[in-house]
Amino acid sequence: MTFSIVARCGRTGQLGVAALTAKPGVGKLVAHVHPHGAVATQALPNPFLAYDGLPLLGDGRTPEDVVTELLDRDPGRDVRQVGMVDRDGRSYAFTGSRTLDWSGHRTGTGHAVQGNRLVGAEPLDEIVRAYQGGEDLDLAERLLLAIELGENAGGDRHGARSATVMVIGEQPYPLWDLRVDDHDHPAKELRRLYDVFHEEVATAVRQLPTRDDPMGEAARRALG
Repeated sequence: MTFSIVARCGRTGQLGVAALTAKPGVGKLVAHVHPHGAVATQALPNPFLAYDGLPLLGDGRTPEDVVTELLDRDPGRDVRQVGMVDRDGRSYAFTGSRTLDWSGHRTGTGHAVQGNRLVGAEPLDEIVRAYQGGEDLDLAERLLLAIELGENAGGDRHGARSATVMVIGEQPYPLWDLRVDDHDHPAKELRRLYDVFHEEVATAVRQLPTRDDPMGEAARRALG
């Protein structure tokens, strides 16, 4: 009951997930991002596709290899849907044979897009078009735009209730973690939160400590 996109920005190396669904709290179990890659698990989600899959990506294995292995031992695979992209931009998606119509996926270099219980294929095609056309945008805004256009193309047959955008850069903590857990117009609210975050939070996040700079720019300025 969801559409989502997992992506790696070829320009910055950032990884992210964005999703929208007719149920509350899509960001709780669907979206997973780690320095090794990004995963969306949906339809009837299996969080272990992310929790077990992301460490395997860290071993250098491909998303196709990882997803195939994990689904081979998942007795519920026919009702699963998953998209995965790694830090090299390799992508793979799977749609189980008993997910709700319309269901399917699209993959390309640096992205995988998947959806179920949609009005048809149009939302996924719009998401891909928006993502591929936004190469000059920061990844968070690029993902947000893709979600907005996916919803405008019809989205979930039962409407929309929650949405999320999560992006990480070189550090394990998120650059962006936007969630709308229960709202009549979640994509619109997500855009409002993006604007607030851009103005009030994004710069502060970039000044936090990093592995190479354990003090961080914010502390350095405060201490003089």
